[in-house]
Amino acid sequence: MAIRVRVFASLKERLGIEQTEIAPEGIGCVADVWRRLTGDDLPPEVLAAVNMNHAGPDAPVRDGDEVAFFPPVTGG
Repeated sequence: MAIRVRVFASLKERLGIEQTEIAPEGIGCVADVWRRLTGDDLPPEVLAAVNMNHAGPDAPVRDGDEVAFFPPVTGG
């Protein structure tokens, strides 16, 4: 199987992808998924969700999960 990754809003534009799948080998947590996508550490301002539930950088990720990344929400 694979880990499905979705990227929203300005992050989508920055990374140039909206969704992709990655192999689960070597992936243990949300930060690992970001690192696989970008080659960089997960910035503290980037929010994440695993299977539609808010998740921190150390949240576990398993084969078959969906991980989403989105920028901080602002508004008034």
